[in-house]
Amino acid sequence: MNASASLLLNPCLEHLPVYQPGRPIDEVARELGLPADDVIKLASNENPLGPSPKALAAMQQSLRSLHLYPDGNAFYLKRHLADKLGVAPENLILGNGSNEVLEFVGHALILPGSEVVVSEYCFAVYPIVTHLCGGKLVSVPAREYGHDLPAMRRAITPRTAVVFAANPNNPTGTLASDDEVLELIHEAPPHVLVVLDEAYIEFRDRPLDLLELIRSGSKPNLLLTRTFSKIHGLAGLRLGYGIGCAEIIAACEKVRQPFNINTMAQVAALAALDDEDHQRRTKENNAVGLRFFEEAFRALGLPFVRSHANFVLVKVGDGQRVFNELQRQGVIVRPMGGYRLPEWIRISVGTPAENQRCLASLKQALGRA
Repeated sequence: MNASASLLLNPCLEHLPVYQPGRPIDEVARELGLPADDVIKLASNENPLGPSPKALAAMQQSLRSLHLYPDGNAFYLKRHLADKLGVAPENLILGNGSNEVLEFVGHALILPGSEVVVSEYCFAVYPIVTHLCGGKLVSVPAREYGHDLPAMRRAITPRTAVVFAANPNNPTGTLASDDEVLELIHEAPPHVLVVLDEAYIEFRDRPLDLLELIRSGSKPNLLLTRTFSKIHGLAGLRLGYGIGCAEIIAACEKVRQPFNINTMAQVAALAALDDEDHQRRTKENNAVGLRFFEEAFRALGLPFVRSHANFVLVKVGDGQRVFNELQRQGVIVRPMGGYRLPEWIRISVGTPAENQRCLASLKQALGRA
């Protein structure tokens, strides 16, 4: 007899999808019998330049204290981050990746039957959090592969608890207009929390600055989420944060697990915040890489979505077949079937050498070499 058959599992789990991350290099190397050093990963929107040298040095210095629990409130990191952003520490909550901050929102606001508004091509964690908390997902059709924010605004009802929107969007890289973002924020009713996922904001040249709405306290139903995984290159340490009014932050703190930010993550992030040269080089590398892929796709006649992040979505026909063929050549990208985009793959920007290799492998996979 199956032991789990007699357990009373949470009914929300029955239709809950399992998040599928980009495949790790070692896993692909083992499976295909390839040398790990000969496999490149352009699947998870990581920083191809790696962590800041200052972050690496700070982590090295922290090794001798790893027998101690970390600072449960991350006092120094939170204070320095607050100074950088021009907000109070009470406006910040830290998460084990910004994914965890999204989970805080779910536990704090989404009740069984609550409605949660998302876009058709949204980050996979939004539906997962919604279903886990027993909420009802309201998916609004995309507009040119991006958010139709006016339509999302119209989808709000008295039962709506949260609106999730990423800007720039993952997985499509699209950017909503500043006017439409502000309209959503200002017209959302007070009972609806607007969560703007800004994981890729540092790759924009002139991003819309919404922090003044937090500083002024004029929008208590606004929460911004950001991460150290992208521009700062600390994806393996898992560290993100939310920025909002003190009341919503205090509510989320009640569902945050103790010691959720480890010591190495705290010291690395503290150092990375001050390494503006690393951030600049990362942004420059990304801009060059995006231009490289866009020009190559135009030359090949491949449709793509113009990206404002650190990846590009390109239409290749049978996305899963192309993904498999690239993988056999030691190039890991992201198939998009799970996002209902089976003809597309998503390619993260790498170093110039990695981008060149990816393109050569893609041409071979498409019979265009």
